[in-house]
Amino acid sequence: MVHRLCVTCRLTYDLVVSWDVELTALTERITGPLFTRPEPRQTFSDLVRALLADVPRKNSWQLADHVGHRTAYRFEWLLNGAKWDADALRDEIRSYVLKHLGRDDGVLIADDTQAIKKGGKSVGVAPQYCGATGQVENCQVMPMLAYASSAGHTFINRRLYLPESWVDDADRRAAAGVPAHVTFTKPHQVIAMLTEELIAGTPFGYFCADSGYGRDPALRAFCHEEEIAYVMAVPVDLPLIAVQGTAEPLGHVLDRLLARGGVGLWERRSCGAGTKGARLYDWAAVAVAVKDQLPTCGFAHTVLIRRSIADPAEVEFFLAHAPTGTAITELIKTAGLRWKIEENNQSGKDLLGLTQYQVRKWAPWHRHVTTAMLALAFLAVTRASLPTDPADAPPRANQGKDRPPPEKTS
Repeated sequence: MVHRLCVTCRLTYDLVVSWDVELTALTERITGPLFTRPEPRQTFSDLVRALLADVPRKNSWQLADHVGHRTAYRFEWLLNGAKWDADALRDEIRSYVLKHLGRDDGVLIADDTQAIKKGGKSVGVAPQYCGATGQVENCQVMPMLAYASSAGHTFINRRLYLPESWVDDADRRAAAGVPAHVTFTKPHQVIAMLTEELIAGTPFGYFCADSGYGRDPALRAFCHEEEIAYVMAVPVDLPLIAVQGTAEPLGHVLDRLLARGGVGLWERRSCGAGTKGARLYDWAAVAVAVKDQLPTCGFAHTVLIRRSIADPAEVEFFLAHAPTGTAITELIKTAGLRWKIEENNQSGKDLLGLTQYQVRKWAPWHRHVTTAMLALAFLAVTRASLPTDPADAPPRANQGKDRPPPEKTS
């Protein structure tokens, strides 16, 4: 786990010990109400620690081997056979994340990730577009919701998308244990997740998503009804109302802007820091009216146009719905936060086994993915609390006793 948290701070023996203490306290607090018996509590704790460990392939067998189980039976039973509620775990993760990362500047971000799978038995698996490879793959599609603030970012909610081949096959859904009340479209799944966050009182100022969600009028309408500010990527054919009152696609707005010439049209601004420094683009903004969709009272619609500096032909559009008078710089900054969920998707897959499960049914899928979410949340919270000065590190847990020397700086 240590290498997952190495940043510009001095890692000491006592700091690493404090992480172990905090992880133990977290899993004990969560498993208390989650399980009635001590055996699944210990197995769950072992699973979280194994997901956080440097295990090459995070399937049940290798995870079990890492923590010293003779077989994978305990992990497999925890995910497939034991009685516990993955949504209750999700709610505990939310409380934990908001306690440590919750801020008024928080942003909720929706995006899909995919798990490539073999065969056709795993719930929701079908030939579908896979963003990781850019082509159609036999995979599961997972709409995820992340929470990002100035303190950090991590997943806070999740769904599993069911394609038409599953929606139209009641026997197949029943065999996989899919509940009858499940919503099937990805935008409506995001609406359901946003509703859960509103009910929970999650503090956030904006909602962000890519164009797959930004193009959906039902999702936008929900945000308008609930007075949610958003900055969502939208397609070039988003229908707008022209000055003369007729409908026109968004692309015509760009054509008119370009026809005016480039003087004063574009401003070069950063939409946040990336791995190589400030992420600079050329930006333009224009007030718009969306066809058949008024903004919330006191709000306005603005289209942000982002142009690549290296390749001016590379353009992306964002539709902002924010209180009238909101600074364009704030909208640009919010647009840049959408990529935080990409980092969560990558970390979840590469480090924590988010998609390396060997379960096939509905309930086990939610159990594995939600447990991986807890592991990522722990990393995000721990990273947010890392001291930048060794003097700020927590006191030694075994003061005055023999102990190994401090670890070298990372």
